[in-house]
Amino acid sequence: MRIGPATRLFSSLLDRLPSQCAVCRAWPSQPVCDACVARFAPPTPRCTTCALPVPAGVARCGACVRHPPPLDACLAACTYAWPWPGPIGEFKFQGHAGWAAPFATLMRSMPWAEPAVERADLVLPMPLSTARLRERGFNQALELARRLAPAKTDATLLLRTRDTPAQSGLGRAERLRNLRGAFALEPLRATAVRGRHVLLVDDVMTSGASVFTAAQVLKTAGAARVTALVLARTDPPHEGHGAH
Repeated sequence: MRIGPATRLFSSLLDRLPSQCAVCRAWPSQPVCDACVARFAPPTPRCTTCALPVPAGVARCGACVRHPPPLDACLAACTYAWPWPGPIGEFKFQGHAGWAAPFATLMRSMPWAEPAVERADLVLPMPLSTARLRERGFNQALELARRLAPAKTDATLLLRTRDTPAQSGLGRAERLRNLRGAFALEPLRATAVRGRHVLLVDDVMTSGASVFTAAQVLKTAGAARVTALVLARTDPPHEGHGAH
């Protein structure tokens, strides 16, 4: 069941109400208080093109140096680690769309995110397959994009053409093969990205394969610049920083 206008209105009203912090339980508070955001989503040096953590002063990780992804920039607001998986899971799998507003605020407040949103000509949410959309009732990436830049968000330009088998347990190369042909631009509007700056929005970036595949579709169609902005980035085990 998809989210209807009445549910969206109720959710937007809830966005404006104070609540208990989901992390430290402070009251009254925003869904996540400023102190917890500062503690659990601090600015972190990240690779400029895949958002994996890197040592201070390093621009790109080894994997991106060896195999540059089709992204011109990649930004992540936080690491996908406690306390974020709980609230993100509520948002993504339990239909708690009220999380979209605080999560978008968190994304927009990170370094370099505001300029990326302002510079973008188009803001495209990572699309879901029809089956996944039916299962969840809404596209969480679209809810984030609408709150980041409502006037620039286009929900129908980038399409998911097919569902894919589970990606867990696959390496980066296998994930990319798994996703080949999974994204496309709406055929009658394929020229809409030509020469444009495009911002891709998603909730969680795991290996990067989905975002990279979508970005390649945009670059092939003539996008001048593609930036990804994600809420959370899954960090690999310390011994596997190159395998994403």
